[in-house]
Amino acid sequence: MLDPADPETLILGPFVGDPTPHVRIPVTQGICGAAVASGKTVIVDDVNADPRYLSCSIETKSEIVVPIYAHGVVVGEIDIDSHNSAAFTETDRAFLEELARVVGVYMEEHPDKPLTQ
Repeated sequence: MLDPADPETLILGPFVGDPTPHVRIPVTQGICGAAVASGKTVIVDDVNADPRYLSCSIETKSEIVVPIYAHGVVVGEIDIDSHNSAAFTETDRAFLEELARVVGVYMEEHPDKPLTQ
């Protein structure tokens, strides 16, 4: 999620996976930052070939990052890594973009319930 006190920084929220040193990411860095900056879904079939990738796990081969919008602005994102190259399809994109839309609507309707905890 974007840090409410610093909208130029993403804060790692609840996740499943190995520990990562990347708990705060400037929106100018990484695949996650690229998704915030562009406001569009980013799919990377081979993270090792993408210079924007911030390594969180040596096992990660591909990644999809989908922005979450609330009140017309990006407030966070869904970030999924895979141990397989080219793991994400257009079906995955469509599903995750709809999920991000639902999360954004929830955030608009429940501003008192932050998702970063």
